[in-house]
Amino acid sequence: MSLTAPTTPDMPRYARFSRRLRAMFLDWTLAMALMFGALILASNVESDLLARVLGAAVVLILLLYEPVLVWRGGGTLGHAWTNLRVVADDGGNLSFARSLGRFVLKSLLGWYSFLSMAATRRNQAVHDLLTRSTVQIRDPAKAIASQFITERREFDGAGRPSGLRRAAVTLAYLAVCLVLYILALDLLLKTGILSSACFYQSMCNGGDRIVDFVAAIMLLLVLASVITLGWRGQLLGARKT
Repeated sequence: MSLTAPTTPDMPRYARFSRRLRAMFLDWTLAMALMFGALILASNVESDLLARVLGAAVVLILLLYEPVLVWRGGGTLGHAWTNLRVVADDGGNLSFARSLGRFVLKSLLGWYSFLSMAATRRNQAVHDLLTRSTVQIRDPAKAIASQFITERREFDGAGRPSGLRRAAVTLAYLAVCLVLYILALDLLLKTGILSSACFYQSMCNGGDRIVDFVAAIMLLLVLASVITLGWRGQLLGARKT
């Protein structure tokens, strides 16, 4: 049985994480190009004042780029190039204040904001939930099925434990995961796979960085899985009947 509703022409299509990741990569590429271009220009001008003004302008552009474009156009250039749009719950664009708040929340939470996507009906990250917004396909005619989901059905029906119970059980599992993560790091340190200099003093070699990156990715995947299973009522202690 399908867990999402049948697709109809007027039904919202909520972007998958892979699609949103592509949009963020394009925006990041633009930001890097702007920064390096400004750095090259600043290094070739003889005026310190002009270099400072240029630097301030770049910082201002980077801070306002997403909030202004989401407010005025429903998304950044990355969103537009990947056929995505940020939509307020009332169907329009977010106000500037909500767009700015969304950007600040996403910046503060980082990748952890996206852990909630698979545990929500409309594939919302935490910064989407808190600003009452979703990221949808802009033009359904240009999209393929692998780029979006429709509203999830597994959250319908009776038999699920209360939200409070699911939240409590999920938090308990998350706490256990964090303890196991700490124990795993301790084991990596004791076996020499991860150096003490890297862990305590941030003096990491190439091997340390790879180990640290893999451990962080695995932690994110585990946390995302626990949150998803917990909210869907699939964890032992708060299972859907």
